Amino acid sequence: MPAFAANLSMLFNEVDFLDRFQLASEAGFRGVEYLFPYAYEPEQLKQILDANNLTQVLFNLPPGDWDAGERGIACLPDRVEEFRAGVDQAIRYAGVLSCTQVNCLAGLLPAGLNEDQAWTTLLGNVEYAAQKLAGAGMTLCLEAINSRVDMPGFFLDTSARVMQVIESIEADNVRLQYDVYHMQVMEGDLIRTMECLLPWIAHVQIADNPGRNQPGTGEINFTRAFEALDRMGYQGWVGAEYRPAGTTSESLDWFRNLA
Repeated sequence: MPAFAANLSMLFNEVDFLDRFQLASEAGFRGVEYLFPYAYEPEQLKQILDANNLTQVLFNLPPGDWDAGERGIACLPDRVEEFRAGVDQAIRYAGVLSCTQVNCLAGLLPAGLNEDQAWTTLLGNVEYAAQKLAGAGMTLCLEAINSRVDMPGFFLDTSARVMQVIESIEADNVRLQYDVYHMQVMEGDLIRTMECLLPWIAHVQIADNPGRNQPGTGEINFTRAFEALDRMGYQGWVGAEYRPAGTTSESLDWFRNLA
């Protein structure tokens, strides 16, 4: 079976964020991910990771004003300097946290912004981030997020769109973050798609569809998906990024049954 990481932005929300690390470890996870670390000092987070024998698997570049509805700024021409400052901030955090990969959120396409201009901006920002991360020995992930249900207007909403960016940049450290839930909404045909894209997939995230709840609550056959990842020889982490139906503990039967 793949190595699983708990997404602490979604799981164990019954307790404060800093207390979720211990619960993840006690539940059997050996890695954690979350949206953003920037509300805390990296040294504080590192201490908690080490105390609970956890690996920091992934987090996102600064997204702009998340609480105001922004979902990344990489495609916004008027936010390039802010994006670059965010890359430096993410590298500092990742270095302290011993995290080898960070994810870039492309952002929402604003009304009135020419798509070609947004695309050119995105490519320039990804190239800049890739070069900076390469110098730190880190991988830059790009994620496709569905634009039908969760984020209407998200600029990269299919795996094909992400692959266009990767192929345009041609940097050795730019890879695909493949979110099973988002791609089930947009594309389906999950196993064959992952087989085709395996050389570029650095990280996988999971939730069932519809509802974005735990595996076993929707239409995705996760038993076959996990078996397929093993068969393909996937070596990365699988992040449990779902909204628990019920308590987090009640939602973890799928994980316990893998043991």
